[in-house]
Amino acid sequence: MTPSGGARARLAVLLSGGGRTMLNLVDRAARGGLDAEVALVIASRECPGAERALARGIPTLRMAGEIPRETLGRVLRDHGAEWIVLAGYLRLLQVPPGFERRAVNIHPALLPSFGGPGMYGERVHRAVLEAGCKVSGCTVHLCDEAYDRGPIVAQRCCEVREDDSPESLGARVFALESELYPWALQRLLRGQWSIEGGRVRMIESRSG
Repeated sequence: MTPSGGARARLAVLLSGGGRTMLNLVDRAARGGLDAEVALVIASRECPGAERALARGIPTLRMAGEIPRETLGRVLRDHGAEWIVLAGYLRLLQVPPGFERRAVNIHPALLPSFGGPGMYGERVHRAVLEAGCKVSGCTVHLCDEAYDRGPIVAQRCCEVREDDSPESLGARVFALESELYPWALQRLLRGQWSIEGGRVRMIESRSG
């Protein structure tokens, strides 16, 4: 649902780790930079992200394994969630009916390179370094039925330095993620986008 008349979109954030991306979105919304609220957090396992969500008073469920699309759809409807936002979620998402264009992910590399099963966290940054890439970055994309695939919404790049480690590159990429994800989500929620030929086209407005 696109926010209008002061309405705030209700997000279901799915995660598996520390919850940094989820907290960034919560904080951006609190500061007025994102017309949304995190209505639900779903964790694929016991993790700090689930505890941090609970500490913020966010309804939080732990649902292990791949969640059947019908089950996930029911849970989302029960909590009034309108968008699915992946934030370090390590399970394959089965997109429920009605959410085909409302499920979003951010990946810590420039897709379509360095994506797919098993490519997450420091594994991605190590692969980028081993490949000798001169640039890396992050990608926001809509989700389909495969890991790290689906129409690309936005990307941002950073230099890969000669002395980079997976940790140092990862820190620089996460700084980009922290800016790009709320920016892209805001424009998706406002309806400032269209899909043409399988590609997402962002439509800027005068209000930004």
